Amino acid sequence: MYDFAIIGGGVIGLSLAWQLARRGSRVRLIDRGQPGKEASWAGAGILPPASLSHALHPYDRLRALASQLHVEWSAELRSETGIDTGYRRCGGWHVARTAGEAAALAAWVEASREERILVERVPFDELPGLEPGLSLGSGAARVRACYLAPDEAQLRNPRHLQALAAACAARGVEVTPHVEAAQAVIQRGQIVELQTSAGPIRAGGYCYTAGAWTGQLMAQLGVPLNVLPIRGQIVLFRCQRPPLARIVNEGSRYLVPRDDGRLLAGSTEEEVGFDKRTTSEAIRELTQFACQLVPTLAAAEVEQTWAGLRPGSLDGLPYMGRLPGHANAFVAAGHFRSGLYLSPAVAVVMSQLLLGETPQIDLGPFGVLR
Repeated sequence: MYDFAIIGGGVIGLSLAWQLARRGSRVRLIDRGQPGKEASWAGAGILPPASLSHALHPYDRLRALASQLHVEWSAELRSETGIDTGYRRCGGWHVARTAGEAAALAAWVEASREERILVERVPFDELPGLEPGLSLGSGAARVRACYLAPDEAQLRNPRHLQALAAACAARGVEVTPHVEAAQAVIQRGQIVELQTSAGPIRAGGYCYTAGAWTGQLMAQLGVPLNVLPIRGQIVLFRCQRPPLARIVNEGSRYLVPRDDGRLLAGSTEEEVGFDKRTTSEAIRELTQFACQLVPTLAAAEVEQTWAGLRPGSLDGLPYMGRLPGHANAFVAAGHFRSGLYLSPAVAVVMSQLLLGETPQIDLGPFGVLR
């Protein structure tokens, strides 16, 4: 008998398992595939800055708590496992090359400043000295606006997931890959047993953290949950040396430099069901986008391309909380592009809820029946 069973081994599930185990719980985690190999692995690991003291909406408070916790977790994971997650506060450029992007960027800057997040406008003549590899372009493709968020940070997703898995193992979490969750046995409004492809699991509480597949699992419980798979494609360049010192953001696309010379260019947003294939058109567009902003990438090797399925929701907010009609069943899914970013904060507040405490962030806006 476990204290908690977690269904889904992405960054949300692994983070929650680790947090619960740190608090003394006996935890079983299952995953339909290999834990940490879906959307959590596929992302770029961008960690936007946030301010907990001035965040008002629960989602903004979740973001701010996550931003604060990533600093602590990176150090604790390294201490427990010896694995460097690649966390570093490198700063991030935010640029716009169209009038619409410039207007949206200006609105984001104003909102950030209201939350006391440091964002600096950078004069164009200073940019070459600060980031020599970044091109201002010309004509219709020229950069119209440029801001610097010096506190923006990054993680290397595979290393972070590797560290979480090792930390879970060290804390006694039983992680079982390639196990499908089947029917839940329910008595008097509680799950008393979860039937799986590896046999039944009995636990005091059950939390569903299966990313884009969570909606399918909720259907087994008769709970409607609109979690949609949104495909995102990425191009990985390999360079002799890092072509950028900082992250570059343009709308929903980005360039993320790694210390070893690799650079990630992403990402698309496509509603194509559970299709994880890359497409030549999207890869070509991402490559052109990267080379326009960083011309030296035209001579770099494209080392790899891939796609992942982000779990989106209809209103852009995640689902977090107790499942209606099920006293000991919970969900944490639908974090879209921010799963890795939000994961430590989600783990903390969901562990508080599972342990019968009042979460430090109001989960009302994230309820299943909102």
